[in-house]
Amino acid sequence: MSVSRNAAHGSALPKRRRWLRRKLRIRKRIRGTAERPRLTVYKSNYFTYVQAVDDLRGHTLVSASSREAELREAGSKVAGAGKLGLVVGERLRKHGISEVVFDRNGYPYHGRVRSLAEGVREAGISL
Repeated sequence: MSVSRNAAHGSALPKRRRWLRRKLRIRKRIRGTAERPRLTVYKSNYFTYVQAVDDLRGHTLVSASSREAELREAGSKVAGAGKLGLVVGERLRKHGISEVVFDRNGYPYHGRVRSLAEGVREAGISL
């Protein structure tokens, strides 16, 4: 009897494919509008990116990333994500947006994702 390599580690699908399935499962229920855009998060190994998207028009309203000069010296990735949340929250308020739909993009609500969400809340935006 043949057992796949990943099955021995508790999963039949590779990690990236499981992430993609979670992402698509979440996205089919979440839609952003101009009044209440979708706030989506992407994590690379080094940086964190966030965008506020109006899905009806297909436009990005606000974006920010930890690659920006003001956020480069934020310390740890989790602390940097919190500051990134504050920055994107300020930018959303400048555009007159007070509510967003949070799209964690298939990532667990933990670490950088949680810190970013808390930073956005601290800036006065309701998720």
